[in-house]
Amino acid sequence: MTYNSEQMQQILQKAFARQQQGEISRQQIIEIASELGVSSASLQAAEQEWLTQEIGEKKRQRFHAQRRDEFKSHLIAFIGVNGFLIVLNLFTSPSYFWAIFPLLGWGLGLFFSGMKAYKTSGESYENDFYEWSKKLPK
Repeated sequence: MTYNSEQMQQILQKAFARQQQGEISRQQIIEIASELGVSSASLQAAEQEWLTQEIGEKKRQRFHAQRRDEFKSHLIAFIGVNGFLIVLNLFTSPSYFWAIFPLLGWGLGLFFSGMKAYKTSGESYENDFYEWSKKLPK
């Protein structure tokens, strides 16, 4: 039976995952790569690419967490203020439910805020992420 390079990589990844319960040192990776005929330049380039991807993924995770935390703060404020307005409305003028207007207006804004907070793709998301990334300390 023969395998292409992608299939070989998948098989080896599964074999390494099964065999290794702990961590693998960088030296062990270099030795394994050498045994597989991978040049040190290719290994170094692959390691650098992996590190870059890891850093990018961690940035995106922080960005998602920050957006969701902001949304949760918005939601808590919405519940608190509108709860107070409803109680105030019921005590001051129970025959006319005026609290519906701020509830609906703010609710619409909250809806769009939630959509933005949980969106993880698209041009607007990428623009927001880029702007957020520029503000990060170097």
